[in-house]
Amino acid sequence: MQTLNISIYVLAFLIVLALAFDFMNGFHDAANAIATVVSTGVLKPSSAVALAAFFNFVAIAVFQLKVAATVGKGTIDPTVVDHYVIFGALIGAIAWNFLTWYYGIPSSSSHALIGGLVGAAVAKAGTSSLISAGLIKTISFIVLSPLLGLLFGSLMMLIVSWMFVRSTPQRVDKWFRRMQLVSASMYSLGHGGNDAQKTMGIIWMLLIAAGVTTANDPLPMWVIISCYVAIGLGTLFGGWRIVKTMGQKITKLKPVGGFCAETGGAITLFLATGMGIPVSTTHTITGAIVGVGSSRKMSAVRWGVAGNIVWAWIFTIPASAFMAAIAWWVGQQFL
Repeated sequence: MQTLNISIYVLAFLIVLALAFDFMNGFHDAANAIATVVSTGVLKPSSAVALAAFFNFVAIAVFQLKVAATVGKGTIDPTVVDHYVIFGALIGAIAWNFLTWYYGIPSSSSHALIGGLVGAAVAKAGTSSLISAGLIKTISFIVLSPLLGLLFGSLMMLIVSWMFVRSTPQRVDKWFRRMQLVSASMYSLGHGGNDAQKTMGIIWMLLIAAGVTTANDPLPMWVIISCYVAIGLGTLFGGWRIVKTMGQKITKLKPVGGFCAETGGAITLFLATGMGIPVSTTHTITGAIVGVGSSRKMSAVRWGVAGNIVWAWIFTIPASAFMAAIAWWVGQQFL
């Protein structure tokens, strides 16, 4: 791949922009990790975001960088990557994230980023610039991640109901108020492990294109640490507009339901991250919450709200791709 001739200032600007997206990812997706534990009253919002931010960062010691490799090397042809493509991808993803955050819609930061990459790459070099294997794997999990979350969430609810069938509601509530601290921590661990690596992949792609490192070199440690810090800080500041949608509008949760939803979502994230698949934490926890609600009775789920969320999922990749294509053109004029 031909090394880009860009100034250190443009390179630094794009790295800061990538970290800004990472921060917004944490800010936007904080609700995924803390909505249930806040909505059930187990933790106050300030305590919940501190817990989630801590475990976002702890993920640095748990997961390998397989997701970062998928994003950095397996979505678009490395030969088309330049600073205009990276700029367009990041602006498209950030713009879509801002719009959905403003309206309280729990869309996927992950797929906004993938859509941004696709839009900018296609604007520059057409559809031949896309790597179908990586994109198919990612896009397939738009469907699979909420289904797995639903499956594991409902299974956890059924198992717990069977185990505590002779217990009083008061005892169950007291027990799972404590257990939800564990499940929220594990979900935050999975969130940090999967989502921070997506930004690492973008910066990795940029550094390779700029000739700072090569595709065979390991990802620099400063990139890894800065991405985990950025997503943790974003989570610390929270995304309260989306907490209400995730925690109360889909189905009303008690601590036992929150535990099952978070555990089901965490299992899905751990599996996907281990396989190097960039998945949506939003899709995953939404599926798990729906699974918990439907395991009680189908009418416990507000299917109209869930349906509106699904529409946001469908539009995320094409909408962010469209915005990225425009941003790619703007970047060529001014960068």
